[in-house]
Amino acid sequence: MKNFKGKVLFLDRSDINTDEIIPAKYLTEITKEALKPYLLEDLALPGFNNKEDIKDKAVIVTRANFGCGSSREHAPWALEVNEINVVIAENFARIFRQNMYNCGMFAIELPKDKIDYLFHNYAGKDTSIEIDVDNDKIIVTSTEKSDIIDFKVGDFDKTLVKEGGWVGYADKKY
Repeated sequence: MKNFKGKVLFLDRSDINTDEIIPAKYLTEITKEALKPYLLEDLALPGFNNKEDIKDKAVIVTRANFGCGSSREHAPWALEVNEINVVIAENFARIFRQNMYNCGMFAIELPKDKIDYLFHNYAGKDTSIEIDVDNDKIIVTSTEKSDIIDFKVGDFDKTLVKEGGWVGYADKKY
């Protein structure tokens, strides 16, 4: 099972699309590792520097409709190769969300008020999140406070996460 804890990258914008996650010009790369330096290269967010801001981050907290745009597995792969295995948002584009689970990664949906709470209380601070996979809990900590937030994912999606993705699941079941 992958690591589902670490420092948080807050991206305060809705509709971050797959071209912003990994620009289309890199889709000809033949390894996941080759995608690594280009994660979020074209993200339009004031003051954001993809080379510096993603360094040492393992979790993204963002707004609505994350992963919209073109359907491509490269977007979760670019996150995965950068050791970002959790994205928390109000909602996700359907295909992106399923691609995350197929790769054994978490795409956790929370209501807008909980996302707003996370931004208001934790953005701009040294914040870490740990996902308690078995108990459906998000454990949020900063130097100033901590919270536990409940979440729910489907049983099959949770199984995919625990098995490391679709390939791990198929290897175990078939």
